[in-house]
Amino acid sequence: MKNSLFHEVFKEFERPVAIAVVHLPPLPGSHSFSGSVEEIVDYVLREVHIIEEAGFDALLIENFGDAPFLKRVRNPVTLTAFTVVVREAVRSSSIPVGINLLRNSACEAYAAAYAAGAKFIRVNAYVETLVTDSGIIEPAAPKLLRLRSRYPGIAVFADVMCKHAVVLGVQSATPEYIRATVLDAVERGKADAIIVTGRRTGEPPDPWILMNVRKALDSYPVLMGSGANLDNLEYYLRFVEGVIVGSFIKENGRAGRATDRDRAKMFVQKFREVIATLTR
Repeated sequence: MKNSLFHEVFKEFERPVAIAVVHLPPLPGSHSFSGSVEEIVDYVLREVHIIEEAGFDALLIENFGDAPFLKRVRNPVTLTAFTVVVREAVRSSSIPVGINLLRNSACEAYAAAYAAGAKFIRVNAYVETLVTDSGIIEPAAPKLLRLRSRYPGIAVFADVMCKHAVVLGVQSATPEYIRATVLDAVERGKADAIIVTGRRTGEPPDPWILMNVRKALDSYPVLMGSGANLDNLEYYLRFVEGVIVGSFIKENGRAGRATDRDRAKMFVQKFREVIATLTR
């Protein structure tokens, strides 16, 4: 299978890509917001500089500080502030910028990406119904596809069996379920890449699940969505077209903190060493 939008975003690369996550502090409208939008902009610009300096191929901005997350973000102040922050990141970045508006605000994220100039979005519940700490979350693909048809050009990276959730009605993943789900995401939902995660933030994917996703999709883009670190890159990079990393590159390896310059550089160095070894 081929995918023009994933390869359009990363057209300069003929190797797996490394995507760094920016965990934003609480946004206006969040129960824990304090400060100002300008302070959040300053924060994200520092993050962009560190991530670019480290050598990452792209960055993904998340409203991580807004936990516990709403199923969909509808507060106009939050959405406007988020779009402004993303726009400033895009303007200052030389690498592609993506966004994930937690918990599953796919249409809102797509609209923000369109207005701000971001290149891709991540969607946590795309073709599955998830039971989460935010409630029961229905799949975003049906509504999002109608928005995409009017405003094309932004890639959609879709999680399957997303972390911090269980799939409604599914006791355990089987090869048949995994195959049907990823094919639905790609063939019906028109996802541009599939993301596989562990059970929680900072935990790597179950290798058995990843192998079944890889088998179902053949050469279609698959991304490791959580738990990447220096010790497991050599294993996971054999099977994916990219890695999304958040926790490891943060201060003390803790999700939600600012990006640590040294940890970010160490990760990219190891990433490139592994890629060089695998492509010999």
